[in-house]
Amino acid sequence: MNTNYYPNPTYPNMGVNGFQATAMGGVASSPSSNTAKGNNNMEAMMQANNNMLALEQSYIENILRLNKGKLATFYFSFPDSVEWRDKTFTGIIEAAGRDHIIVSDPKTGRWYLLLMIYLNYVDFDEKINYSPEYYPQN
Repeated sequence: MNTNYYPNPTYPNMGVNGFQATAMGGVASSPSSNTAKGNNNMEAMMQANNNMLALEQSYIENILRLNKGKLATFYFSFPDSVEWRDKTFTGIIEAAGRDHIIVSDPKTGRWYLLLMIYLNYVDFDEKINYSPEYYPQN
């Protein structure tokens, strides 16, 4: 179990809006944050970060998107479960996101929303479509 869990959405010693918290309990501000130039710089940094995120996405979801409509078997491990330690799902890839896969089982008609955090590997009965240059459009 992770004993270093922080229930708030910020890191330790960080104040509001990502500024470093001071020893006196206040929040240190950026000297240029109140100026128009500072705001423009902040916007430029945020846009640059958004562009970098698109290029740094995990390839797993992209590979699954390229293989949408194919039948595959997904192997999962659920380490905290006694009943479902290891489980497989077989179905057609309907969609894939950064942290999830949507699979439909043609035999039963059931649909599954599966979390990628538990995914070990995927087995295909046919050739896998793969392109290292693939990036989804936002």
